Amino acid sequence: MTWRDLVLDGFGRIQDSLKETLDGLPPGLLDKLPRADCNPIGWLAWHLIRGMDRQVADLMGEEQLWIKDGWHKKFGRKADPEDSGFGDTPEQVAAFRSPDTRVILDYSRACVERTQAYLKTLTPAQLNRKLDEPEWTPVPTVGMRLVSILADCLEHAGQAAYVRGLLQGKGWMNY
Repeated sequence: MTWRDLVLDGFGRIQDSLKETLDGLPPGLLDKLPRADCNPIGWLAWHLIRGMDRQVADLMGEEQLWIKDGWHKKFGRKADPEDSGFGDTPEQVAAFRSPDTRVILDYSRACVERTQAYLKTLTPAQLNRKLDEPEWTPVPTVGMRLVSILADCLEHAGQAAYVRGLLQGKGWMNY
């Protein structure tokens, strides 16, 4: 197995995790806050996908799928490339309204597929390219950023699954 196989598999697991969490979820639970200090499942799923889309598009030097493919319209939001949930207040999170789970999963699939296609083009030298972000120590490389994106997405996918468990109790998973 190569480094590329490992990372491709890791990004594929994001889609798998979201699909399992959203599969059979009663629509009323998508935006429900289980507690005041928890984010809802729909917001968590949207936020993790938006973060991936935004950061991978930046690495690729391309437009975000959010805008290019009109996903913002399907989510009922503006075509704002900065709108990713980062820095949202508790009130903004609570006001978020999710589209159907199919839309969430389709956007996720599109972002994961583009990320995986990008990964297939990278060479070790490109992974070691330093990003123009001197505010970080050490200055991140493309490879470091990709691991950061993967970790963040998997953490949020796990949070979404946890929130579903809070809302529905044990036994909602198929194993």
